[in-house]
Amino acid sequence: MFDDLAIINYPDPRLQKVSAPVEQFDESLAELGAKMLVLMRAAKGVGLAAPQLGINRRLFVMNATGDPGDDLIIVNPELSDMEGSEEGEEGCLSLPELRVQIERSKHARLHAFDARGNPIDRVAEGYEARIWQHEFDHLNGILLIDRMGAVARALHRGLLRDLEAKYAELHPPPPPKPAARPRKRRVR
Repeated sequence: MFDDLAIINYPDPRLQKVSAPVEQFDESLAELGAKMLVLMRAAKGVGLAAPQLGINRRLFVMNATGDPGDDLIIVNPELSDMEGSEEGEEGCLSLPELRVQIERSKHARLHAFDARGNPIDRVAEGYEARIWQHEFDHLNGILLIDRMGAVARALHRGLLRDLEAKYAELHPPPPPKPAARPRKRRVR
């Protein structure tokens, strides 16, 4: 059912949309989560949000340790109790080759559901909290480039232009519509 899914790259406009809540917890949702975990691992990531596949639903998967037993499917997340602040390097599967220092809360609480609709209530610090915040940003249409400072943006301008050019090549704009001919006025 989800065999044709692929990670989409910046500047695809679907990455900048706010995602809608998941309303149905069924086998299809569990299958989507499982497929997302496969794609995340294949891309050597630690998190992947549904919008990165062009699916604007509030769902992400993650694994902070690399141990398959630590795979998580997170549905309709809410973050709270954001405390502290720390800078750390982040990358993004939708912005290949980009690595930047991003300021995030050090501590966070996650309220969400798993793919079966069971509630999740977790507290984390450091790396796991950073992953939650990064993926939560995706659900709200926020990318790393939106969090980068002016210096980082200038340093990575060439990479961003390359991604924009590649996207434009793969998604050319539609040809312009022919101009409408002026209507002749009837004389009465």
